[in-house]
Amino acid sequence: MSSDNYLNIIYLIASVLFVIGLKMLSGPETARRGNLLAAAGMLMAILGTIFLFHDKTHADFSSIETIKIALIAAGIGVGTGIGAFTARTVKMTKMPELVSLFNGMGGACAALISMMEFTHLHEGSVPPTARKFVVILAGLIIGSVSFAGSIIAFMKLNGTLGKSIRLPKYNLINNIVMLLIIGSAVYITAQSETNSIYMYCLLAGALAYGVLFVIPIGGADMPVVISLLNSFTGVAAAFGGFLYHNQVMLTGGILVGSAGTILTIAMCKAMNRPLTNVIFGAFGEGTVAAGAVGKSGGAVKDISVSDVATLMNYSKKVIIVPGYGLAVAQAQHVIHELEEVLEAHGVEVKYAIHPVAGRMPGHMNVLLAESNVDYNKLAEMEEVNPEFPTTDVVLVVGANDVVNPAAHNDPSSPIYGMPILDVENAAHIIINKRSMNAGYAGIDNELFYNPKTSMLFGDAKKVLTELVKELKEM
Repeated sequence: MSSDNYLNIIYLIASVLFVIGLKMLSGPETARRGNLLAAAGMLMAILGTIFLFHDKTHADFSSIETIKIALIAAGIGVGTGIGAFTARTVKMTKMPELVSLFNGMGGACAALISMMEFTHLHEGSVPPTARKFVVILAGLIIGSVSFAGSIIAFMKLNGTLGKSIRLPKYNLINNIVMLLIIGSAVYITAQSETNSIYMYCLLAGALAYGVLFVIPIGGADMPVVISLLNSFTGVAAAFGGFLYHNQVMLTGGILVGSAGTILTIAMCKAMNRPLTNVIFGAFGEGTVAAGAVGKSGGAVKDISVSDVATLMNYSKKVIIVPGYGLAVAQAQHVIHELEEVLEAHGVEVKYAIHPVAGRMPGHMNVLLAESNVDYNKLAEMEEVNPEFPTTDVVLVVGANDVVNPAAHNDPSSPIYGMPILDVENAAHIIINKRSMNAGYAGIDNELFYNPKTSMLFGDAKKVLTELVKELKEM
């Protein structure tokens, strides 16, 4: 059997592992195993490509080929070491930033492949076809947009940039830049232009568009943006698969692109907003409330830890709503301990998970899994909303916009119509926050002024630790 046949078999096995791994990512119980399977498939594909995809005229590797392989292995080793160290040491609050950064690196790789292949166009004896130009330029443009956009998203999430920077007529500017990029690509293809200057101009335009694309988008939409940019990276990688006739690269790119697109659409649906509104609306720049009195004139009331402990101790059912504040305080282990203490007192405990809670898709699921919370206790929005009317106490820890009743009650609110967790239907609502500051969307929360709501101010980890201590003494 020839090396090509062996390589095709390896690619087939790797592709199957990608599909199985992606399927297993849909459930928290199997997600870790699915990730490992997909990684094993990628390792097989890389090794197969290195050792089997070489010049057929050489029966053995020449010294030059051996040096190339050694350099590739060194690059893989350095990259693997950096990636593994970063992923294992990153804090959960920084995980969205890491996802953006890693995704940006994927886009950069796709763009670099296209740049390298563009420089080879004039070297061949046969003139390049329009199809090859299209594939190379599409990978260059999409990969560059994904890279630049992901870096801006990374900088927004870590606070280097503001939540949004709105340029005058930014939609018009973006559209003009996009049309110039498309027009340039069409011209290069039509003229079969292989001059590298054209490529670098197109690269600069795509990078500029990636920056302009993400800069005006509001903070509350960053999970959607991360998912969308992830799909861009997958599409760019798929074009690389077309370019090299590499089945596993094509399969991986299509899987990432389609999964990212589906997730983006699902999150837009969860926010009750079309994707065009996310991209062009710059949502998340509302006015922050200045004091403790809402539009209705209601006053905020606070509550002590001991009173919360008493209330929970005599409850039959408690639902916990985790948010980004829980991750910031690194209180996931303490909240799991709270759950265990309440259950020891005969209280039923669940966690209500909103699709866009946190700073990236599935952020809260990953956070709670880190503290070994039983997956069966994590209830999605559609499942848990009917249970709030029969719930004695809802404890909201660090969540804000996903529980804001303005989504139901205020047509003038930017989140009006967005599906939320209906915590206002519970008998008692306890909200743990550091202060009265608005959430990431930058708008006031009507729930704070609900007569059934009590504010438990303070750092989540400190407050929950005191709450656990009080409950243990009861």
